[in-house]
Order: sequence, then structure tokens, then C-alpha cells
Amino acid sequence: MNPEAQSYHNLNIALGANYEALKKLKEKFGSWSKAWQKEKAGRPDSAPELDSQLILKEDADYPALLKEISWAPLGLYIKGSLPDHPRIAIVGTRKATPNGKALAKQLARELTLQGATVVSGLAMGIDEAAHQGAVEAGGQTMAVLATGLDRIYPAQNTNLAHKILDLGGALISEYPPESPSFPSNFVHRDRIISGLSLGVVVIEAPEKSGALITAKFATEQNREIMAVPGPANHANYSGSHQLIRDGAKLVTSAKEILDELNLEFAGVPAIKNTNATAEENIILNTIRELGWPASIDKISQITKMDIPKVNQIITLLTLRGILKE
Repeated sequence: MNPEAQSYHNLNIALGANYEALKKLKEKFGSWSKAWQKEKAGRPDSAPELDSQLILKEDADYPALLKEISWAPLGLYIKGSLPDHPRIAIVGTRKATPNGKALAKQLARELTLQGATVVSGLAMGIDEAAHQGAVEAGGQTMAVLATGLDRIYPAQNTNLAHKILDLGGALISEYPPESPSFPSNFVHRDRIISGLSLGVVVIEAPEKSGALITAKFATEQNREIMAVPGPANHANYSGSHQLIRDGAKLVTSAKEILDELNLEFAGVPAIKNTNATAEENIILNTIRELGWPASIDKISQITKMDIPKVNQIITLLTLRGILKE
């Protein structure tokens, strides 16, 4: 680690990642090295070594989009690599419905297959499903954490975090190792999720939801805001519908998301599951193209297979773990 990065790291730990205090020191002394020389009295000369990369705001490889925002992180701890693809955030409630999680996974998968990088917060619910969709597509995804990178929160997503890294994605945080998950950290994290991205897609946001905070930051950062609609009387969509009333673009597919961002849509490639028969693959692709969880009648109508046949195939696919009912 170069002296500037090491000095910033030392200060970040010493000051408890206090953004305003750090910013004032940089403005006062002009460099992190000079600031640390003045502030280090009585503190250890250096913090423990990192097992992640530290990029400062003034570094050439700091994400250009993120640097544009008014409250850009002064430094980013990064495990993995920053994919050089258009980035799109997908966020939503932790208490997501099965339909919401299925849609988040599908949209993330399709966006990844189109060459985009999905950005989210590794939380349970919609965030988790979005990362899973990108991972299942074999692509790169970026998870922004509200803790230090030495502790995955929630712990249930530790394996998912490892898969993200294995596929060349990234875990990102502005907090040094051993930083706990204070409630305010999640709000601060949300500005990074939107700041890294060209646009933010909101799936299932109740009236009071962290996803709405991300959307608010996106508005301030001049990012595109998109929202997926749902049942009129479902509480999980009250915030999403308010976003649409306030001007967010209504989207229901990867193509609509890419169109809003003026990105090319190359078409959705068909699934070919090598463990499935030709008829099973027809049904898998029909379900995928429909987007929302589909009824037996609708699948039968599109595939021209009779209902008992569709029922039989779906039962077999579910028993083998290829489909979720």
C-alpha cells in the first residue's frame, strides 16, 4: 500500500470512518500523509495489513461515475475487481415475496447476459436475489457492504459473497475492517450503490424502505430511476407505485431497463439445460420469457402442450430442483 493510502487507512480506523472529520483533515492538510503525521500522536504507527485493495478518490482507477456525486466516498476498500461494464443497480425490500425475488433474479440474469453488471447491497430479499441472478448467469456483480469487508452481513450470504468473487465480481465498502453494521451505515451505503450505477431499478419497496433511500440518492445524482409495478393493494409495492407517480419509469423487463438507459438489447438467449429434455427446455424457456411466475394454463396455451403433459413436466422439473414451484 502506498503512503497516501496507508495514511488514509490509519485515519479511517482512528476516526471511526467519520466522513466529515476525514474530509476536514484532507482540506486542512492537503494530503492524507500530512494529516496522519499531525493526528497520529498516541496511536499505532500503522493499521493491520489489508487483504483488500484500497482506492482513494484521487486515484485514477477510482470509479468515474461515483466520483461525480456530491458525497463521494473518500476511499473504497475493494475485494475482487471492478468490472468494466455498464452498471445497473437492483434494490428492494428485505421482506420480499417469492414473486419479487424471482423477478429480481430473472432481471439480473438477463441484464448480466446482455453484458451489464448488476450492483446491489447483498441484503436478504431483493438484493440477494439480484446477486444470485447475476451469479447464475456466470457474470460479474458488485455488492456494496455497510460493514468492513472482513465480515459479511448478513452472515447467511457469505457463500454468495464468495461466488461473486470467484466470478470476477467485487465486494466494496468505505468502512475499514472490523467496522460494525451501524444503522446509519446502510444509508451511507445506498448512495454508493446508486452512485456506481447508470440507473436504479426498484423491485418491491414498501412505504418505508431502504430502496426508496437509494432512489432518493439516485435522483440527487441525476441517475435514471425505474420501478417494477405490482398488485395495487400489496404493501410491498406502495413505495414502488409512489416512485412511478413521481416520475420513475415503469419497467417489467430487461429490454425496457436497457432501453431507458440507451443501452443495446441483443435479445434474450434461450436456456438449454443439459439435464432437461427438449420438451422440458421448451417449458423452461416459456416460463423465462413470460417473466412473472406463470400458470399451467398459460404455459399450455403458449407451448401447445396439453395441461396434463405440462403438469407432469413441471412436477418432474420441480422434483429435480430445476424449477421452483
